[in-house]
Amino acid sequence: MRDTRESRLLLVLLIAIAFALITVDIRGGEASPVDGARGAAASVFGPVQEGVSKAVDPVGNAIGAVRDSGERHDRVSLLERENAALKQRLGSDDRNRSRVKELDKLLKTAGAGQYGIKAAEVIAIGAAQGFSWTVTIDAGAADGLKRDMTVLNGDGLVGRITTVGPGTATVLLANDPDFTVGTRMENSDELGFATGQGDQPFNVQLLNGKAKVKSGDRLVTFGSSKDRPFVPGVPVGQVVRVDPSGGDLTRDIFVRPYVGFTKLDIVGVVVQAPREDPRDMVLPKKPAKPKPTPTVTVTATPSPNGQQVPGDGQVNEQE
Repeated sequence: MRDTRESRLLLVLLIAIAFALITVDIRGGEASPVDGARGAAASVFGPVQEGVSKAVDPVGNAIGAVRDSGERHDRVSLLERENAALKQRLGSDDRNRSRVKELDKLLKTAGAGQYGIKAAEVIAIGAAQGFSWTVTIDAGAADGLKRDMTVLNGDGLVGRITTVGPGTATVLLANDPDFTVGTRMENSDELGFATGQGDQPFNVQLLNGKAKVKSGDRLVTFGSSKDRPFVPGVPVGQVVRVDPSGGDLTRDIFVRPYVGFTKLDIVGVVVQAPREDPRDMVLPKKPAKPKPTPTVTVTATPSPNGQQVPGDGQVNEQE
């Protein structure tokens, strides 16, 4: 297209329409008029993303490489291809072992909170419909998933489902600037609201501006009405900084999330909420404080002939 006045006007019009649709979608929430189109897009592109994810599976490629090599008559070529396949398979086994550990950690977290979960794999990053921190998972309506379900992993809160297709779903990550979740402080039960800040710590506003908070304090989700979009007791993060209230009704604290949002793989969607609030049961165990190491101090007393005579020993305890 040539750079003409008409083409520039068309470009401006398309940009204006795009921003209008984004605004309508955000304000519309669950009743968004573009939700149907978004769901249709998930139905079309979801299977493609899932198929590509499986097509690049290194284990599958390794098996295919070994099978294809058996059809060749060149012995040298056969050995080279089998060697490459075995190296690739070894790397894949390392990855599989890591994923088994992730799944095991997820199941332990779900068991501690009595969450009924559907395990899923992250198969894509980002979404075509906006500029958000989102991922696509390989589970959808056919697996019982619905919009506004809690998503977690073995470390804690991952996000919530925003769009559901037949076999895939989109998850809005907890570090997205449009993400807000009610929180509760461990032990003190102080309530607040955590908001995502991208690659920065969560910003949490406590309702009690005079609440006593210090670095190292931990937070969990408070839970929502009828457990949607958030079930209670999911670990959120740990306080790393506290800002003075300055007389305001609320107080800002900054919380480092437990979840690493840039390295998500295996996640769990909570399809059944716990019967009772697990409170702080799902939080990881605090590291034990190191025991003091006993040391012995010996005092030497000088003798009349100038030689040092050992004195009484004194036991001290040092950290």
